[in-house]
This record gives sequence, structure tokens and C-alpha cells, in this order.
Amino acid sequence: MNIAKKIAIQVFDKYQSKPHHRFVVLAMDCLIVLIAFALTVVMRSLMSSTPLDWDFVWKQTVVVFCAFLLTYLITQSYVGLIRYAGFGDMIRLAKACLCAFVILLVMQLVNRNFLPEEIYFLPSYNTILIVVLMSFVMLCFSRFIVRRIYNEYFRLQKVTSNVIIYGAGSAGQITNEVLRQDGTRTYKVICFVDDSKRKTGKFIDTIPIYRAGKVMTGKFLKKNEVEEMIIAIPSLPLRKRQAIMNRGLDLGLKVRMVPHLSEWIDNKINISQIEEIKIDDLLGREAIIMDERGVRNDIQGKVVMVTGAAGSIGSEICRQVLRFKPSRLVVLDQAESPVYDLQFELTHQPYAHYQVPMDFLVASVKDYGRMESVMAHYKPQIIYHAAAYKHVPLMEMFPYEAVAVNVFGTKNMADLAIKYHVDKFVMVSTDKAVNPTNVMGATKRLAEIYTQSRRVPSTSFITTRFGNVLGSNGSVIPLFKKQLAMGGPLTVTDANITRYFMTIPEACCLVLEAASIGEDGNIFVFDMGEPVKIYDLAKKMIALSHVPNVEIEITGLRPGEKLYEELLATKENTIPTGDPKILRAKVREYNANDVDEQFEALKNCLESLDDKAIVAKMKEIVPEFISNNSVFQVLDKQNM
Repeated sequence: MNIAKKIAIQVFDKYQSKPHHRFVVLAMDCLIVLIAFALTVVMRSLMSSTPLDWDFVWKQTVVVFCAFLLTYLITQSYVGLIRYAGFGDMIRLAKACLCAFVILLVMQLVNRNFLPEEIYFLPSYNTILIVVLMSFVMLCFSRFIVRRIYNEYFRLQKVTSNVIIYGAGSAGQITNEVLRQDGTRTYKVICFVDDSKRKTGKFIDTIPIYRAGKVMTGKFLKKNEVEEMIIAIPSLPLRKRQAIMNRGLDLGLKVRMVPHLSEWIDNKINISQIEEIKIDDLLGREAIIMDERGVRNDIQGKVVMVTGAAGSIGSEICRQVLRFKPSRLVVLDQAESPVYDLQFELTHQPYAHYQVPMDFLVASVKDYGRMESVMAHYKPQIIYHAAAYKHVPLMEMFPYEAVAVNVFGTKNMADLAIKYHVDKFVMVSTDKAVNPTNVMGATKRLAEIYTQSRRVPSTSFITTRFGNVLGSNGSVIPLFKKQLAMGGPLTVTDANITRYFMTIPEACCLVLEAASIGEDGNIFVFDMGEPVKIYDLAKKMIALSHVPNVEIEITGLRPGEKLYEELLATKENTIPTGDPKILRAKVREYNANDVDEQFEALKNCLESLDDKAIVAKMKEIVPEFISNNSVFQVLDKQNM
């Protein structure tokens, strides 16, 4: 039976792919019209009890047949594949039948009013109307039957997956149609889920609509062997959508989501657009709406330089800056291969569309002479300084490199910004600079202190401070993905450790907007939402991966790591700005001469290559720097 079915499927598919298939459909449609006309004539004859004049009926049949054939050819109603027939095909059939009705009606009027009665041979108005309506119903029904037979019996059953669709609105109905027409898998929609009392208890295409409380239970899902849930409410508020996603994952379902309406093509979607949810969907927030006018006024027509441009944040800043048409974009990083990759990306579509001149430089901010030659040549008006070492455990092992790049690399760029009259110097900082417990955080705080202390009329120094970004190089998300690819376990340093998260694009949006509204000496902090427990994040990653039997291993805090991140120091508070997601930190001011003396002393320590001396001097400049789980904790005890 299975062999015969496969042969039938292959013959059916091969037949439908042939060009002459459309002419077979045309013949079938013509036959349907003839059947409809014959039924109408017989029915009216029986109702009137008058015998049929077959010669007269034959003439009428020819006229009706020719009228419908002409309209089929005009509207091309027969060209579509019947197995994929949809609403658009029904519209074409309606147009064909309407055109046939108009043609027959006009012929009837001409026949009755202008031709002799002896050659009167057209059907009556009532007969024409009945034939047209019956033909339309039969044509639609024929396509529905063929499509149903194909989907149920003739389509290759490659994979069977039981699915529930969350949302019984128009998007849910379209999703059902998309699943039915997918040629790669066979889906069985068990039910629709909807919170509307007006819809629950009803059916869509024989599929029941249930309330969430009945369906979202282990008992129901197990009984019906449900494997997947597709969320088909594009306009659903974020928090509600995340709650549904989390509930589905907790029940062991594979969760997918219909894209937002703005991503539909001609009010349609295809199966490839119904994507499995990502961790960003679970942790993200409502989309940030940037003040594009302010950012455009800030950037358009200016020479913009981005340091650390090949990193996660730097590269996204480059992508977003291009949208606002700077006169030139200078892309600078010391990492050769990432610069090469970014050059390839930005010089091709869609970024090439902006037609912004770009220069890609391999150089280090530690090298003052090299940086001065770059500044003298390009004379940037805005600098986004994202160059930094950021990995906490590594920098705890190499304080020299952390200070050389994060502190004195920033100092080099800040001094040169003043020398070459840069309008704005925007430093990308981190929440780890607040009450730092590690070398990396302390170096970023030192960089903030130096730029804050520069007070010159020609250059504004602005600092932006935010937490972790999802998917950035070296962050926890890529680490978990690598561990999952190896089958686990996922390593978490502490069951209670929490972090703030933000997506890379929204972090960079806020950097650009903060820079556009910022004034000299401002430090801006971003609304990072609610902190996330890394242990819970690991559980969600495991649920999303569908990798079986993955465990979570607690490894203990790494050197310099703290359980909770802060966005503001204890002696600081915030002032609101025009954007509720951007706050301005009110911070203490620093005397430039005092800072210069302290940095000169730190530079001397750096030349000694003595890690303890370097860190000790950092603690002297930043007294709130208290090491945690680090070899440098001994320095704190000595200062007590």
C-alpha cells in the first residue's frame, strides 16, 4: 500500500509540474460549466413540467460554453496549481464567472431586443444567473476537494509533527494554511489556543479553539503528543508574549513565532519566516525608538571615527552611523581579521547603498604616534571610543595590558581629540566601572575619570555606561551555545549571580542618542530593565536547544567577578533626560591637575611591570575599587 501510494504521489507531482497541466484544469473547468448548465436545464424543466427542446438546449449549451471559455482565457483562472489553491484563486474564479455573466446578459439583451424571435436561442435571465452561481460554487468546491485530497493522501509524509497554534485570529488562520502547504514536513494542528471567550469553543477549518488553561497543561500535551507551539499573534505585547514563550518552554515544547506584520510580504508569510524563538526574544524589551532627527543632526555631513570598530559594539555603531550619512567613516581596530571581515560587510549591500566614503585602519590606540598621524590625516569631528579589553578573568591576570589599553589608550585618544579639536568624544563604558571589584572595571572607571576631568571649550567628553549585551564576543550567550554544541554541561559560576542584559543594536541606538543630547562631562546610564539570573538563563538556553540531558554545573566565582552589577555608584544619583531609557548620572568632578599627577604616577608603575604596584596605584586613585575573589585582595587588607 505504501509503495503504491509513493508511486501515486510521484506521478501526481510530476504531472502537476508539466506545462500542459493548466490545459487539463481548463478542460475540467469547462466540463464543470457544462454539468452546471445541464443540471440547471433539467431542474427548471422538471419544475415547469415542460418537455425539453434538445435542439434549442444544444444551441444554448454552445453559447454558455463559449462565454465561459472566453472568460477563463481572459482571467487565466486555470493557471494556478490546484493543490495550493487559496483565496486568490477563488477571486480569479469569481472574476471569470462575473465576466461570463455580463457577456451572457449582454447577449440576452441584444438577442431579445434586436434579433427576430425565430433565431432567439439564449437561456433566460434566471437560467443564466443559476448557471453562473452553480458554476462558481462547483469550481471552488473542485479546487478545495483536490487540494484536500492531495494534502491528506498524496503528499509525501516526511515528518509528522503535532502542533498547537496560539492565536485564532487572521494570523493564526494564515499560519494553519502555511503549515498545510509546507512540502518539507507534515503538520497536524491539534487545536488553536485563544484567550477570547468569543472564540473559544468554536472551530476553524474543523480545528477546535480552546482556552489556554485547558491546553497549556502537561496532561493535554502528553495525551495529544504535541511537540510544537507556534505563537501567531504578531501584535501581542512583549511581556505577554514572553510569558507564553516561557510557559511553552517549561512544558517542553518547541516554540516558534510568526513574524511581525511589517515583515510579511504582500500580507503573506512562508514557512521559513516562522522561526524558532531565540534567547533574545525571552530577554529583550519593547523596541527602542531612537530620536533619529537629533542623531542625524549630530552625525550627518561629519567625519566620524570609531575605535574598537571590529568588536561587537564598535561594529554595530558603524552600521548605525552609516544610516545618518556622515561625510566619512573611519573604522579603526588592532585586530586584523575582524577588520577585514567588517570591511567586506560594510562595502557590500545594504551598507554600500549609503555611499559613504570609508577607511579601514589596523592600528592600536596604545600607539600615540600612530594615532596622532591618523588624527592629523582624517581630522574626525566625532569619535566613538569603543576600543577596550573587557574580559574580567583575563584582565585580572594581565593588569599591565588592561591599564595600557583601557586607561592610557583612552588617554591618548582624549588628548589627541583636544589637540585636533574634535567636537565630541563619546566613550563606551560599562556597569563594571561602578564600585569595581576587578581590574577591568577599575580601568574603565579610570578612563571615565580622565575624560571627565578634561574641560576644554573645543571638545565635549561624553560617557555612556551600560551592562552586558546579548551575543557580544565573549559574553555568556555564545559560551552557552558552544557548551551546548559539545553536549554540555553549562557552567555557571554561582546559582545566584545576576546580570543586566541589552541587545547590541539597542545599546548602540542609545549610545548614538546619548551622544546627540550630551554635554561636556556627562555620564549617561541606560535603563537595562530587570536583572536576569544567569542560572535561569542557562535553563532557558537548554530548553531552546532541545539537547537532551544537559546539566548545569556550578563552578564558583571567577577572579574579580561579583554577584550583582550596579549601574550607579553609591554617591551618585541620576537626572532624567528627554528619553526615559537614558538617565544622566550626577557625578563628582575631578581636578585636571590632580588627575594628571595620579596618571603620571600610574604610568611609572606601569613601566615597572609590577602587577601589584600597578593595581595598588589604581586602588589609590579609585578608593571604591575593592577586589573580589582575586589575588589582589591582599592589597585591600593592607590598606585597612
